[in-house]
Amino acid sequence: MFPTGCPGDGPLILDGGLATELETCGLKLEGDPLWSARLLHTNPQAIRDAHYRFLLSGADVVTTATYQASIEGFIRHLDASSEMASELVMSGVRLAKEAVKRFVSENHRKEQRQPVVAGSTGPYGAFLHNGSEYSGAYAAEMSVEELKACHRPQISCLVAAEADVIALETIPSIKEAEALVELLREFPNSKAWLSFSCKDGKCISDGSLFTDAVQIAHRSKQLIAVGLNCCSPALVKPLLGSAKSLLSPDLFWVVYPNSGEEWDPVSGWQTSGKTSIAELSLEWMKQGAGMIGGCCRISPAHIAELRKQLKGSDSSEAPVA
Repeated sequence: MFPTGCPGDGPLILDGGLATELETCGLKLEGDPLWSARLLHTNPQAIRDAHYRFLLSGADVVTTATYQASIEGFIRHLDASSEMASELVMSGVRLAKEAVKRFVSENHRKEQRQPVVAGSTGPYGAFLHNGSEYSGAYAAEMSVEELKACHRPQISCLVAAEADVIALETIPSIKEAEALVELLREFPNSKAWLSFSCKDGKCISDGSLFTDAVQIAHRSKQLIAVGLNCCSPALVKPLLGSAKSLLSPDLFWVVYPNSGEEWDPVSGWQTSGKTSIAELSLEWMKQGAGMIGGCCRISPAHIAELRKQLKGSDSSEAPVA
């Protein structure tokens, strides 16, 4: 059972950047239209092991490698049948559950954590693989029903595979958020969180106010949290502050920004902007964050630091970055 309110012993600790963690192991994902989802087909053990490293570091929640795992994408880029594509999406949940089972079995004497699995679904722009996931521009040309149709097969698979919660993440547009909230009603026994990508301290990626985006979450009793991910840590405080009056007893903030580094397509990651999410996390918790973790370039070692900061104790066996 996934918690439906802010945990009494402090925020739940999310994992970090799964794809960038896989890349640190030498796996080549950059430029792949399937991104980390390709490994569901070619190297599932690498995904399973990455989940396990985040669990060892202290994560309460591990997120599946299905952000870019659409049925249509697998059919197009793997020449897969629809049945095989569905199985691949479902396998993302299975791999995460296997990592959780291993962690609980091997560490039950050290701690009583019972981690859960979040089934990730990214924006439709991630499938398009043309950069529009960072602007949400495609949504202006699509109806809510069209957006629902794009997301329905993937979410159906995540629900069928029994993910503990659905992560509707890195959503750049209000219209797509509306579509996802409506679509969630077709799966009435499922819980989810809704997380936006944001371009500054007031607006999500399509230019809409974060306050307007947050209000969409109040249309669904199935959402346990609303918030932001895949942006600079420096944007979290002003964004949450702008919408503080909109937080209700039934919702809490979910926050998992990037490391603060910026990606340059020529020279790669620029480390000058790197920020400690552990240091900033106490302020986010004071603002009402009930789930805190990281996105791109946040490693298991960073999650270990985060857990120590928020929980006051070390993880069972934190990996070294």
